[in-house]
Amino acid sequence: MPPHEGLVHPQEYDWRDSNIELINSDIDHKVKFQSAASEPAWNNGTVGNQAGLFVWRIDDFEVVPWPREKTGSFHEGDSYIVLHSQQVKGDAEMHLIHDIFFWLGRATTQDEAGTAAYKTVELDEFLHGSATQHRELQTSPSDAFSALFPRLKILRGGVRSGFTHVETNDEPQRTDNLLRVFKHPSPTAGRDAILVHEVEPTWHSLDEEDVFILDKGDKIFVWQGRKCSPMEKLKAAQVVQDLTIAKHVNVEVLSQEEARSKVIVDCLGGQSLDFGTRFECARPISTASERNVKKLFRLSDTGGHLAFNLVKQGNGIGK
Repeated sequence: MPPHEGLVHPQEYDWRDSNIELINSDIDHKVKFQSAASEPAWNNGTVGNQAGLFVWRIDDFEVVPWPREKTGSFHEGDSYIVLHSQQVKGDAEMHLIHDIFFWLGRATTQDEAGTAAYKTVELDEFLHGSATQHRELQTSPSDAFSALFPRLKILRGGVRSGFTHVETNDEPQRTDNLLRVFKHPSPTAGRDAILVHEVEPTWHSLDEEDVFILDKGDKIFVWQGRKCSPMEKLKAAQVVQDLTIAKHVNVEVLSQEEARSKVIVDCLGGQSLDFGTRFECARPISTASERNVKKLFRLSDTGGHLAFNLVKQGNGIGK
């Protein structure tokens, strides 16, 4: 008897027998919406119904509301989801449009970033697929993201990850905190767009083109680089004002051109440096020329075959 006789051969796989055809169907979206609706972070009757800015931080795979008073502040060790809902006038009546940004800090973990991306898609489903999704990196914030906040502040540290249990803020309490205040590098971000980055409290972090705020706990120093702009000085003063609301401490503002500014350099470990030392340190953000050029491609089979073509490139790409 031939070896193949009497054997039961498995039926050849046919994708049409699977449920792949349900992907992106009404049933698929209903199932995903039910899952999204179970997320307490946005199932509160406000999200999707009212205009506003909503921020959540990823904490141990959970979507945790970010305090209103901390809006605009992000930790480089974390991932966040930001929803901007605004009311616009349509053909017949007013309606909401939504933009969802998932922001990834420079030191965020892979599982935090993955959770933020997954939950962003889930939030879009909750909004019935009407949102525009944006991926934001700490080192290259988009103009649209920066425009959401009067001041974008990046702080060190973060929460631990659920997989790796990495504690980015598990370190001895620092006495000194050094903030770097500088103008957003993008020419389209707006004249008043200012970034505030917490940097390593050392003289190596100083740069003559920016303003630095040294918070020593019992006193605040402001170091104005000789090439900083008037706008950066003004915005730094606003940051200092916010800091002094929580605690009443003395503030001393010093220009790099003043001999006494050497006091700040000394506090940052630069006792051996001369007064005329030049300070230069790259900003913790890419310049406009260093960013990748945006490109819009179109995938279509209208001509009878699948074609993938470049439609437009540059920062002028709209929705």
